[in-house]
Amino acid sequence: MNENCSRVADIIDNIRRVFQVVNEHSKRAEKDTGITGPQLWAIKTIAEYAPIKGAELARRMYLHPTTIVGILDRLEARGLVVKTRSKVDRRIVEVELTDQGKTLVASAPEVAQGMLVKGLETLPEENLLRISDGLDELVRILGAKEIPPRLILSPEVNLPKKRKK
Repeated sequence: MNENCSRVADIIDNIRRVFQVVNEHSKRAEKDTGITGPQLWAIKTIAEYAPIKGAELARRMYLHPTTIVGILDRLEARGLVVKTRSKVDRRIVEVELTDQGKTLVASAPEVAQGMLVKGLETLPEENLLRISDGLDELVRILGAKEIPPRLILSPEVNLPKKRKK
């Protein structure tokens, strides 16, 4: 096997590993908690920073604020979070966990998306640029640039930001 073939095999195996870990974490999260991976990631983030504004939660999860609204609505409907509007500015919503949400998050497994974000945030700019360039190339190869990004193993779509070129 020449060097290129070996490198391609390594890349494909690493992509498989990433999918496998994300899939296993998501299935375990849903089995253990009854909520999706993105919802669990949201309540874990809320637990860490509560009370937290919806926009700040979106920023910390690298999601569009509109995407967060849907996740928070579902968590609120399940009695896991409570949203409170600011008395000063009614557009601002702060979110906290309910007692039920705190109980759930205390025994919940780790979320792959959260692990990924925390790991990426610690990398030097040079490494982030290499990863970004490589993933951009994979997206180009697959012809997927125009596909709206869904949250991992979820029907939720993260509305893309317009990136400056």
